[in-house]
Amino acid sequence: MSLGRAEWPEVGELVVATVKRVEGYGAYVGLDEYKGNEGLLHISEISSRWVRNIRNHVRPGQKVVLQVMRTDPGKGQVDLSLRRVNNDEKRKKIEQWKKERKAETLLTQAAHELKMTPEALYEQEAMKIVEHYESLYTGLEAASKKGEEALVEAGVKPKVAALLSALAKDKIIIKGVTIQGIMEATAMSNRGIKDIKDTFHTAESVAKEHEASIQISTMGAPKYRITLSADDYKKAEYALDQVVKHTEKAWSDLEGSFSFTRE
Repeated sequence: MSLGRAEWPEVGELVVATVKRVEGYGAYVGLDEYKGNEGLLHISEISSRWVRNIRNHVRPGQKVVLQVMRTDPGKGQVDLSLRRVNNDEKRKKIEQWKKERKAETLLTQAAHELKMTPEALYEQEAMKIVEHYESLYTGLEAASKKGEEALVEAGVKPKVAALLSALAKDKIIIKGVTIQGIMEATAMSNRGIKDIKDTFHTAESVAKEHEASIQISTMGAPKYRITLSADDYKKAEYALDQVVKHTEKAWSDLEGSFSFTRE
């Protein structure tokens, strides 16, 4: 399945292909992302060195990352190169391809539960995710982090957003970092407890604005532990700094004291 893709690749594009058969002059491959359309990897484009035996380089069933050299949709011909793809490009392309496959698998599962075809679900809802996030996987990854609202803001219907986000949370594991600190907060006014709750609620919003999430748990008043999670340490440290600054500013207008210690 290749949802949302054109029928043929563009010149210069990197593609994932499966070797179908090997001849003396080259290998015929199926273009995995383009409905299995075939391309030719000529022996001259296999390696920058002289190739004595083509079968020492490619074999039937092998997955390869190739660069498109020429394409002629009218004749159904695509000429490809292996030697023009470096290891870093290969790694990134395979990683991207795996993510796209996972996204399409989740979409197919959602379509089955909604009693729709994957193509119909893609055209009606998933295209909105692609337009908003640039790729289906990126949108589902956002849903895994933030929940269905990440898809609703892209224009996806709430029912579909809820289903897709639930599937994403189950299948897409978000790697990240967690940092902690201890906050001591006292409020002397009659609204003391409510002031603390309101400030903590706002702190959660501040963290969210900076692509992080926080949990605030009591250690026995007036001490509270802040646990903040983000994609990487740079984001986490910056978000925590913004949360602390916001809380300090909020407390300056209240009767009470505030302090923060990084664990």
